Amino acid sequence: MAYKISADECIACGACADGCPVEAISAGDAYSIDPSKCIDCGACADACPVGAPKAE
Repeated sequence: MAYKISADECIACGACADGCPVEAISAGDAYSIDPSKCIDCGACADACPVGAPKAE
């Protein structure tokens, strides 16, 4: 089960991308996670100050 970032909650700070060990997160208006790269480790959720990444 991959994580997904809620675009409504994302403040585009980049903390999740910095915390991702497999570089599955890319920048945009809101950050997004490539589910084919995500290893479901939760590092993005732990790093996010607003809790935007959620397990699907």
